[in-house]
Amino acid sequence: MKFSIERAVLVKAVAQAQSVVERRNTIPILANVLIEATPDGVSFRATDLDTEVVDRATAQVERPGSTTVSAVMLNEIARKLPDGALVNITSDDAAGRLTVQAGRSNFSLATLPREDFPVMASTEYSANFTASAGVLRRLFDKSKFAISTEETRYYLNGVYMHVAQSEEGPALRCVATDGHRLARIDAPLPSGAEDMPGVIVPRKTVAELRKLLDDDEADIAVSVSETKVRFATPTLTLTSKVIDGTFPDYSRVIPANNTRKLEVDASDFARAVDRVATVSSERSRAVKLSLDADRLVLSVNAPDAGAAEEELIVAYADEPLDIGFNAKYLQEIASQVDRDNAVFLFNGSGDAALIREGTDLSAVYVVMPMRV
Repeated sequence: MKFSIERAVLVKAVAQAQSVVERRNTIPILANVLIEATPDGVSFRATDLDTEVVDRATAQVERPGSTTVSAVMLNEIARKLPDGALVNITSDDAAGRLTVQAGRSNFSLATLPREDFPVMASTEYSANFTASAGVLRRLFDKSKFAISTEETRYYLNGVYMHVAQSEEGPALRCVATDGHRLARIDAPLPSGAEDMPGVIVPRKTVAELRKLLDDDEADIAVSVSETKVRFATPTLTLTSKVIDGTFPDYSRVIPANNTRKLEVDASDFARAVDRVATVSSERSRAVKLSLDADRLVLSVNAPDAGAAEEELIVAYADEPLDIGFNAKYLQEIASQVDRDNAVFLFNGSGDAALIREGTDLSAVYVVMPMRV
């Protein structure tokens, strides 16, 4: 195998592939990236057996072929080569070596046989549709903060992507929850997604997917089956197993009868919570919200550290209410609000609060209260 590739193209392709590779591997081949050169170009493939990334790049291919080499090592070398360099890559299968040459730099890297590299089995996908990068980015970015990190509740370790009926018709919906807070985000249902099975997209896949979604105008081809999900652009394909489990019935925890309504500037609220939480103890991080007519007082009282209080002018016309929340949860939800105003709907001091973005019904957040 022999080909020439621009340094910038190589850096981008290898960086995206190697990000899937686990740092600690008991199987040596999983630390490698599979390089396949054909007359059409070069592809870089990496996997951790649950997720697979294939990045296709343009290159001058002199001699087609394939081999595998350390993903992290190749990424480091590519990054450290001078800008604008033309990189010549040659593999010698007999010697088990890959040569990387650019300018006066020359590297000889150990390879492993391409036959040992595990390629994810192909799947028949039951639903295939196209969605814009901007729509997918909004769905996953706004919901991923609520993904659980508890390994025991593995079915909450991802974002539940499924077809649902919203106030505005059929929707592609993403939901995440950790039992303390919940995010439910809707987008209009793309054509072809009607028969999509509901799948739980793992946390790592959600993080990798983000790298495909930087260009708002790009169209992403999405394919879904009961066991796998695939997101593809013309140059990059991300395939992942989905979490094998049943996502709980989240609709039961979304309050329907919360009538006490608070409207507040989202960014002012997030900054105020951040300020008063400075003195809260690291373990509880509880912030008390005291509501009265058009007035909100945020307060923290940590006996070992001190106390803090801040008052905000808000729109509130219901009965007075005192309720406590985890400061981090409030900040994370407030930071998701794109509109100027965040709308909080409360019931009582022991009941979950519902948060919306102004008049937008396509994004709903729920947060459980704390005793303060």
